[in-house]
Amino acid sequence: MRFIARTPRGALAPFVSAIWYFDGPPLAHERERVLPTGAVQLLVNLHEEELRWWDEGGAREVRGALLNGARDRPHGIDTRGQRRITGVAFHPGGAAAFVRDRVDAIGGEHVELDALWKEGRTLRERLLDAKSPGAILDAWERLLLARLSRGPSRAITFAIRALEEGSRVKDVAGELGWSGKLLHRRFAEAVGLTPKRYARVRRMQRVLKAVARGGAVRWAEVAAAHGYYDQAHLVREFRELTGTTPTAYVPRSPDEHNHLVLE
Repeated sequence: MRFIARTPRGALAPFVSAIWYFDGPPLAHERERVLPTGAVQLLVNLHEEELRWWDEGGAREVRGALLNGARDRPHGIDTRGQRRITGVAFHPGGAAAFVRDRVDAIGGEHVELDALWKEGRTLRERLLDAKSPGAILDAWERLLLARLSRGPSRAITFAIRALEEGSRVKDVAGELGWSGKLLHRRFAEAVGLTPKRYARVRRMQRVLKAVARGGAVRWAEVAAAHGYYDQAHLVREFRELTGTTPTAYVPRSPDEHNHLVLE
């Protein structure tokens, strides 16, 4: 099994958190639940031409290059067809620099890349032609640099950072001198989620990172530390955002806290 990730430097650094490549034998399980992060990803399946997943709308399939929009709900993936796969993980708000449409127009959907980029029609073939995993990552960087346009405004960048740190949405709007309605619209256009939904997802991500290492967890203390009203509030949010309960949460590994093995 091989996993290689690169943190871009220079012009891509403010927008892209990682470019990665994975290959390996079939996993022991066939299905996983993937938890929401509030960010957007590009995925290209190099093993099969299709990518398969399911969500509240049922089972779905697209050809092997897609954009996975920002989500606030989990979705399932079929691991059997993903034995060789590569992708780009954007910083929250970072995808706006590479997509001409508003990011909220994509929503939390998996969209075939050729519907968004003219390069999407040939991207998979270009990556398959690369001679090594490093060459694949190089090809991604060239493509992204060629498509790079202006990113989110300073105001949206400030809002993303403040919400990540746990600030309340109304306080962020006040700091910017904006109405709540204006923040809601501009944030969603750039990030793909409303400020309130984004803040909920990011708070849950902080919880998951805190408990993913295992061991005894005092959930009432976790709830208080992360700004929930009480343990019952945390449990309700946990169920809605992860599809499971705090006590049933077992990540695939401590370093893969967003992947839950289903079968």
